[in-house]
Amino acid sequence: MANLKAVRDRIKSVGSTQQITKAMKMVSASKLRRAQTAIQQMRPYANKLNEMLRNILSNLGGAANTSFGTERPVKKACVVVVTSNRGLCGAFNSNVIKSAVVNISSQYADVRNEGNLTILCIGKKGYEFFKKRYPNCTIVNDYVEIFDNLSFENIAVVSQQLMDGFSNGDYDSVSVSYGRFKNAAMQFAETDQWLPVPKMEIEGETSGMVADYTFEPDMQTLLEELVPNILQTTFQKYLLDTHASEHGARMTAMDKATENAQEMLKDLKLSYNKARQEAITGEILEIVGGAAALESA
Repeated sequence: MANLKAVRDRIKSVGSTQQITKAMKMVSASKLRRAQTAIQQMRPYANKLNEMLRNILSNLGGAANTSFGTERPVKKACVVVVTSNRGLCGAFNSNVIKSAVVNISSQYADVRNEGNLTILCIGKKGYEFFKKRYPNCTIVNDYVEIFDNLSFENIAVVSQQLMDGFSNGDYDSVSVSYGRFKNAAMQFAETDQWLPVPKMEIEGETSGMVADYTFEPDMQTLLEELVPNILQTTFQKYLLDTHASEHGARMTAMDKATENAQEMLKDLKLSYNKARQEAITGEILEIVGGAAALESA
């Protein structure tokens, strides 16, 4: 009977867990639809603007006078790590953090050793990781709750702070580690260099030919107005990508957890029925043995 009670309690516990995972899957699926629509509408626009910016800065070279495309020796750097605030989304957060760690080790090892590396964490999971393991770095957690409002105006506060830091010389390089969304089952952890704007490889360089642009009203005015807006749009894309990736990863993880709970319930119910049958058989044998003993007496 003790074994039967333990199995019954386990069945009840797994059933309750399955209800929770099923509910979380449905909630994530609902949120994913909105997040997926947002990033699918934003990505082509942001990618085209970013491509245009890199192309212009690469072709114009020294004629394009904007500080955001100026490369300089990296003595101070900032790494933006975009993770979620909650767990239960599989390996999504750990993959983004791993991408950031690889980037720091390969690109900013010397900067980190000198104590000149700033890690700006968007999302609690990234902050919880880096504050314990990177004590010699400046860990910024002012924007861990930004996913509550992903409007352009709210995100622009963060991107503007980073651009001001780059212009003022607080950072010589800014990179962003985030989760790129493909679909509900596939998300990719990536790290992009955000500042300075990376230049494109120009096919015309081998022949000495470069593109000829016509600016209206003039090149400098357009660069001063457009470059910050394009950079802010690209930064918003990073957050929208990560937001959609989080819900896709959580929906997939909860769906798998629900399936695993169903399989576990089948095994537990089979074990329960076997134990119950053994108990019934044992009771019958006791009754038969007792009756036989009375007859022989």
